[in-house]
Formats: sequence, C-alpha cells, structure tokens
Amino acid sequence: MFVLLVEFLTEEMTIYDFNHAVDLYSDGLYRFVLKNISDSEKSKDIIQDCYEKLWVHHDNVDAEKVKAYLFTTAHHTMIDHIRKAKRETSLDWSKADEPSVYDGYTDLQEILHDAVKRLPDIQRSVVMLRDYEGYSYREISGITGITEAQVKVYIYRARVFLKNYIGQIQSVV
Repeated sequence: MFVLLVEFLTEEMTIYDFNHAVDLYSDGLYRFVLKNISDSEKSKDIIQDCYEKLWVHHDNVDAEKVKAYLFTTAHHTMIDHIRKAKRETSLDWSKADEPSVYDGYTDLQEILHDAVKRLPDIQRSVVMLRDYEGYSYREISGITGITEAQVKVYIYRARVFLKNYIGQIQSVV
C-alpha cells in the first residue's frame, strides 16, 4: 500500500527542471504579459517575479505542471499590477523639467520636501524607503518591523496625501 501512495505524490521540481522551464516558457510568458499591459519593462518585471515565486515554491510545484503554474502566476501578478496602477497616483517627473507657462516662483522640490515633512513618521519612513531608496515592500517590512500589507497601506495613504497637498499648493501658486 505504501508503494501505491508514493506513486501519487507529485514529482518535485529540480534545478534542471527550473532552468528548463526558463528556457521553454520565458518567451511565451513575456508575449502573454506584454500583450495585456503593453509595457516592455513592466512585462519583464512581472516575468521575473513569476520565476522568483516559482523558485520560492519549487518544492510544492509539480515539474509536469510548471507551465500552468507560471501562466497562472503571470496572470495573477499582471492583474495585481493593473489594479495597483489604477490606484497609484504617480507624478510624471518627465514633465517637471519642461518649461512652464507660469512665470511665478515655484520650486516643486521644495514643495515636495515640505509635503513629505508633514507626513506622519511611519508614512514618511516607508515612502522614503520605497520611492527614494528603491526597497521592495518585503524589505521595508523587514526594516520597519511592520507587516508587508501595512507597508502598502502606509505608502498608499502617504501618496494620496502628497498628491492632494501638492495639488492644493499648485492651485494657490
């Protein structure tokens, strides 16, 4: 009876299987994601995230089902990215260097610095770590000792505050 149970266990993925999956499925995954989000760099990031998740969970992934796992992970990661992009309010810094029609004094960096100083300490810390230092949510969680979900909440709230604050200042100036 024990022999029969062993036959039904999934075959764990080996390093060879992982590397083989990278060779076989990277192009297809990339095209799949690129077709949906139309951003080459973000598509590459999403594919990288998928392979990272595969590596982290390789003990639990059946080598024969790796393609399904990768495409499912890519789909979910892509959906998360799309949702995040809709929620995020980012400033278009490329336009900040363009000449303005307004002849009055405006120092966006000074305004932004003032706005960041007005944030609560924890929000200021996580925004600085994420947006200025480039740390991941997981790394910020480890640095600050708060959960990854709470890091995301603090960053979202800080960005909303900054957007509203800068918008109010620009309407006055």
